[in-house]
Amino acid sequence: MTVGGFTLREARPEDVPAIFGFVRALAEYENLADEVEADEACFAAALFGASPRAHALLAEISGVPVGFALWFYNFSTFAGRPGIFVEDVFVDPAYRGNGIGRAFFQALARRALAEGCRRLEWWVLDWNQPALHFYRSIGARAMEEWTVQRVSGPALAALAATEENHHG
Repeated sequence: MTVGGFTLREARPEDVPAIFGFVRALAEYENLADEVEADEACFAAALFGASPRAHALLAEISGVPVGFALWFYNFSTFAGRPGIFVEDVFVDPAYRGNGIGRAFFQALARRALAEGCRRLEWWVLDWNQPALHFYRSIGARAMEEWTVQRVSGPALAALAATEENHHG
């Protein structure tokens, strides 16, 4: 789909280096570069392996990648329907303000509706005012009554190693 001088398209295996480059640039922008554990092989497996766990869209200008959106399906037990969780959206700073971010969210909203999904969801850092302003402009609302919970690293390993002791 070509819009406003850029094209959105589904990612292909040869796009993995560009996707990984965008992930690293996003991590640097969010001051989280030291948390990137992934490498290109991780993205190749997750996006294009035997059992893909994620999907991606790329934005291009004259065939050059300038941004990406990476997403996966989640599920709402209350709605009884799937949703789309947008893990990351990143547009190269030189190309921001051209509608690329909005086009990513529009494309994902169209996909969600076409596939019977009930919602798009994502996280945003609370200090990222430009992103928060943009999200409000597209109709997003904060889920302030909810907090994100996470178990990872050594805590994940410890939880998994906990001896089962089920009564019943």
